Amino acid sequence: MKKPMIFIVDDDPNIAKLIQLYLEQEEYDVRHFPRGDETLVAFRQEEPALVLLDIMLPGENGLDILRRLRRQKDTRTLPVIMLTAKDTEYDKVIGLDAGADDYLTKPFGMMELVSRVKSLLRRVENYGGEAPPQQALVAGPIRLTPQKHTVEVNGVPLALTLKEYDLLLMLMERPGIVLNRDVLLEQIWGYTYEGETRTVDVHIRSLRQKLGPAANAIETVRGVGYRFTEDKP
Repeated sequence: MKKPMIFIVDDDPNIAKLIQLYLEQEEYDVRHFPRGDETLVAFRQEEPALVLLDIMLPGENGLDILRRLRRQKDTRTLPVIMLTAKDTEYDKVIGLDAGADDYLTKPFGMMELVSRVKSLLRRVENYGGEAPPQQALVAGPIRLTPQKHTVEVNGVPLALTLKEYDLLLMLMERPGIVLNRDVLLEQIWGYTYEGETRTVDVHIRSLRQKLGPAANAIETVRGVGYRFTEDKP
């Protein structure tokens, strides 16, 4: 069986070497690229299963590369985890809005990185192997169609990341029910790390931005989590 290929795009050779060592121990085929422009050339020659993408890169920065990937048909749904030294919520939202599926702020633990890689790849594999529910979910202007993996607001398609889609689906399937941040983190990301529930908050913020006029359908329950409220515009 062919090993899943992972691209590491990071100009720090020490970090890249350590990441590569851990991933290869997990039976992944790994390619390292220290420059953004080199990576764009490699995409024309190989098809990775996942990309670990740093933001600050020589040649072309990670956000520009991510936007390129999301514009191209062959790489539009390619799983991407951003690796960044920037730790403000604004920077994370920018990365998610550009199409990242997840992010890790340096310094990070290698076991946490491996866990997130495995979780994201499992989610992608499940979409190819499990029959999704056939009935579309409709609430006000929002229409989520599982069999097509699409979301529309007032008939306009939204470009959601895999995690944003999963969040919206989980909330819409349970209207009126408050979902704890820890539950969302475990069910959608597949891991639980103390303090990482901010990951959920950042993704919810990005999802709300994309929902635009329908953003109020996702209600914050202070100190607990979120719920989908059908009667809100």
